[in-house]
Amino acid sequence: MSAPQQKTVVRQFIGASGLAERLGVSRSAVNKWRERFPFDSAHPFPAPDVEIDGVPGWLPERVSEVEYWRAGLPGRGNRDEQAASQREYLAEARARGLSVEEALRTVDAFADEYPERDREQIYAWLVSRFKEDQPN
Repeated sequence: MSAPQQKTVVRQFIGASGLAERLGVSRSAVNKWRERFPFDSAHPFPAPDVEIDGVPGWLPERVSEVEYWRAGLPGRGNRDEQAASQREYLAEARARGLSVEEALRTVDAFADEYPERDREQIYAWLVSRFKEDQPN
């Protein structure tokens, strides 16, 4: 008589890439959030449910928790202000010879590099840099 077989339960987790895809950001943004908002910070990034060989994993049902965390990042502005900021930024960028595509790719690059800043803050910062660099 053989021993009874036990049923194996497999849990599915998503890594930083899967989490990033569901949030519409880059994997780099997720990794930077984890670095910049550790568990002992004022606004800690949600801890992974598992880590295997240093690779974090979250249960898929926790994506909404991360979305909620992200919405609470300091400086997340409203959409009307963002639209006005974007228009001002694009006008300044065009005045300096950038196409709309080039200008928006620039903002995307800064958004990936500084995920704690929202686009309104990035637009305002770039406009201020443009104005500082204007000849008198």
